[in-house]
Amino acid sequence: MNLFSMFQYTFLLRAFIVGLLITLAASLLGVSLVLRRNAMISDGLSHVSFGAFAIATVANIAPIQFAIPVAIVASVLILKLNENNKLHGDGAIALLSSSALAIGIMVISVTKGINTDVNNYLFGSILSLSTNDVIVSVVLSLVVLLLFIFSYNKIFALTFDQSFAKSTGTNVEFYNIILAILCSITIVLGMRMMGALLISALTIFPTLTTMQVYKSFKQVVIASSIVGMICFVIGLSISYLYATPSGASIVIVNLVAFILFKLIALFKQAKG
Repeated sequence: MNLFSMFQYTFLLRAFIVGLLITLAASLLGVSLVLRRNAMISDGLSHVSFGAFAIATVANIAPIQFAIPVAIVASVLILKLNENNKLHGDGAIALLSSSALAIGIMVISVTKGINTDVNNYLFGSILSLSTNDVIVSVVLSLVVLLLFIFSYNKIFALTFDQSFAKSTGTNVEFYNIILAILCSITIVLGMRMMGALLISALTIFPTLTTMQVYKSFKQVVIASSIVGMICFVIGLSISYLYATPSGASIVIVNLVAFILFKLIALFKQAKG
């Protein structure tokens, strides 16, 4: 089977474009999330999005148009609860994610005939991606990329010391909300391909992998984007050639990359 023959199929070409762009956005956003110890927010938002997808499917509402606003509200709510010290960040994430997941499961259990859609949301399906997903993914990746290019110093300060960022005149609340919104949209779009159970890997793995070797913020930002996209391409190729689940294939490739980078780091330590 010729690898390049996959691009003859429209749905695979859409999956490639959407996946590459979503991976770029997730990798960039993941750097800030991981370094701020908020990595699990992506996992929590995926559970919230699953609940929203389930409700939208049963109510015969467009899933993406319904799930994105729900995920945005959830992410901002987590942010506000954490800022006001009403709930610790992890507690807020656990509260919202488990509640949304429970609602989704309850809706599914009392409704018949939606098993296929539910499996797609849980485990991902490249067949579910549409032309609209491509358009939204292009816009999302451009916004995230431009944000990191033109607001790099602000994001750097925000990531490591919010008090310092405030003292330099950065509107911390505004940038926190923007990052939360972009993260929400990324998770919802990525769920269609990766599934609710695996989408958080796109935001977490590239950063953790590159941090084994690279130490500066700029190096990690650039390297995580490159590593994330390479892992996606390899994972999708393996999925096509060997008929394996796309989401699982991409995550396993990311795991292998993490192990390789860890071995490189250990080798450097032993050598020097």
